[in-house]
Amino acid sequence: MSIRVHLWFLFMKPNYRKLEQAIGYRFKKKAMLELALTHPSFRYENPEAKDDNQRLEYLGDAVLSLISAEYLFKNNPAAREGDMSQLRSRLTEDRKLAQIGVSIGIGKFLHLGRGEEKSGGAERASNLADAVEAIIGAAWIDGGARAVNKIFKKVFIPELNELQGASAKSNPKGDLQEYAQSHGFGIPVYKTIETAGPEHDRVFTLEVAACGKTWQAAAGSKREAERLAALQALEELSS
Repeated sequence: MSIRVHLWFLFMKPNYRKLEQAIGYRFKKKAMLELALTHPSFRYENPEAKDDNQRLEYLGDAVLSLISAEYLFKNNPAAREGDMSQLRSRLTEDRKLAQIGVSIGIGKFLHLGRGEEKSGGAERASNLADAVEAIIGAAWIDGGARAVNKIFKKVFIPELNELQGASAKSNPKGDLQEYAQSHGFGIPVYKTIETAGPEHDRVFTLEVAACGKTWQAAAGSKREAERLAALQALEELSS
């Protein structure tokens, strides 16, 4: 073990109690949580650190998709497949995971290389989203479905409820059109960029051009992709 890594583990003694409280699950093996928070840059700068969180991220992505699908299936008996797929996509997209990472304060617990840390890696959306998925993967290994469901109940269900409420009330396409016209621009134009995946699980990537700019979004239906693209446009234009 390098001197830097040895001293870090010897004197820093990370306390993850606040993070565990935020996610609603206490790890039996803290090493799993430690690994979930270890960015590849830390491993790169410290070869003695044998692994990073990329493999756990891969596992967590699959587990989160499964747990989300199961919850939506059980709790929305009247929902169509497309509706459930859209909600799952919105709940598990990187931007939402990064927001969750911020809400649970994950950035302060990340183990980053010096360069990554100096460049703002603790606030980088991709790092936060990856770490959230890695924590899900680590919880699956540490405590199985029961552990992940605890985290899902504490962290993800409130987000899902918010998404469902927003879907019922908001009309981002109409709001974007109103914004564009009130600022002297024409009606937003939507265009399909790509269609991928098998027939039963298509992913549509659409672009909206409005106010002299363009935004893209992907979803399980063209309608949802348009809605998400319009939301992105509104968030940027109104910020």
